[in-house]
Amino acid sequence: MNITIVAGARPNFMKIAPIIEAILEKKKEGFNINYRLVHTGQHYDKNLSGTFFEELNIPLPDANLEVKSGTQAEQTAAIMIGFEHELKQNPCDLVMVVGDVTSTMACTIVAKKAHIKVAHVEAGIRSGDMRMPEEINRIVTDSLTDYFFTTSKHANKNLIQLGVSKSKIFFVGNVMIDTLLKNKNRLRKPSIWENLGLAKKKYMVMTLHRPSNVDEAHHLKQLITQIVTLGKDYPIIFPVHPRTQKLLSSLDLNFGNLHYISPLGYLEFNYLIKNTLAVITDSGGITEEATVMNIPCITLRDTTERPETCDIGTNILVGNDSIKIENAFKILMSGKWKQAIIPELWDGNAAKRIIHHLASI
Repeated sequence: MNITIVAGARPNFMKIAPIIEAILEKKKEGFNINYRLVHTGQHYDKNLSGTFFEELNIPLPDANLEVKSGTQAEQTAAIMIGFEHELKQNPCDLVMVVGDVTSTMACTIVAKKAHIKVAHVEAGIRSGDMRMPEEINRIVTDSLTDYFFTTSKHANKNLIQLGVSKSKIFFVGNVMIDTLLKNKNRLRKPSIWENLGLAKKKYMVMTLHRPSNVDEAHHLKQLITQIVTLGKDYPIIFPVHPRTQKLLSSLDLNFGNLHYISPLGYLEFNYLIKNTLAVITDSGGITEEATVMNIPCITLRDTTERPETCDIGTNILVGNDSIKIENAFKILMSGKWKQAIIPELWDGNAAKRIIHHLASI
């Protein structure tokens, strides 16, 4: 079995690392399985992609499509053109896509038009918010996928309601948590820890990148101002996504407790998450990591494709509602934040289950 694995953006790399390791283990057992790793280049900042290969011991990609930035349509088109050429030169039995980024959808379409089966890791999750590019990517990808590997029973239910055969759905757990658990003892202090005099549970981490939060100057200014004011007694560490940096550079947002930093590598960023008082974010993946590490998580979104992080995890959705944001901070400061229960099968073995199922298929 020859598998082409697609990675395009930062979240993908955390997910493919344990999958590649599981493939190599299966190969050692004598199973005829090989992989080819294709990096679409959707994220090209070194701290958003390059360092992940080093930190997570992922072999360098066999091919890099070097798509880089552009509009949604420009990126989709460039990825499809590049991946079509890749598959013609390097045929395979299966294309494996992960997550819900533009590369996931674009490469799925190309594979199916080339009559190649597709496996989708993290299939079936839905936010219900069609304003999110990722939601469109999920819907298109899952409408074409052959094998669905899911992180939760919520995802299973979504797929079954869409008419997907239960025989094609495999509840395996969360590969991103595989990576987190494997590397929990390798997390390392970033230089800012000493530079800013940080201490455990005495600071907060904030990440913002979704268009609904960062594309309008007045709204972004109001949002950051409220968060920084409510968290005035704590340093707030803000790794700035390249998308957000463009707008921030035009705003006068200088506060004594707000510290802008460049994007961090995986090991340093998760060291900050592990030791923070709370994380304020609009990322889906961070809500999963926060739940597993039992870190309070305030999510600046109205919906989530990961409801388990709210149902039994540490996540609370506040959207852009100033009252909900204020109430979340009150709970946080009172020390009464809910405690996490680890979701089913988030045990570090999801990738092994995926490769076991593929071998059986």
